[in-house]
Amino acid sequence: MTAKNAMLPAILIFLNVPLAATGGILALLVRGMPFSISAGVGFIALFGVAVLNGIVLLSYIERRRQEGVPLAEAIEQGAVARLRPVLMTAMVASLGFIPMALSTGAGAEVQRPLATVVIGGLITSTLLTLLVLPAVYRWSAELRAQRAATE
Repeated sequence: MTAKNAMLPAILIFLNVPLAATGGILALLVRGMPFSISAGVGFIALFGVAVLNGIVLLSYIERRRQEGVPLAEAIEQGAVARLRPVLMTAMVASLGFIPMALSTGAGAEVQRPLATVVIGGLITSTLLTLLVLPAVYRWSAELRAQRAATE
């Protein structure tokens, strides 16, 4: 794999970061919370989980492609086979942050924005990882194949 071809999966994986950020920002807006340092820490945690989910999905699809599976079939198999791991990762993190998001005791003003960002961002990131990422991967793979055919 050339450096050019190795960069595309990395770019696609990092596509999850703005997708996750969208959900975190929307969650803050819905709850009427301002951006704060603790919300920023929540974004850092969120980006880590979002990138991990992208790696889990794309590495499986890439492995199936290297085994000679056709593009559409590899993407479908990847989305189906990695649905549970991606959902479990997001659900564990989201469910773990629910008590923080609902807390009202001492220090809650620090915990709530962090948890809100993580929960909101993981909802959108997970959905978009399972729907948008495979579609963008397919589009980019077809584009690469067209470019290779013309060269």
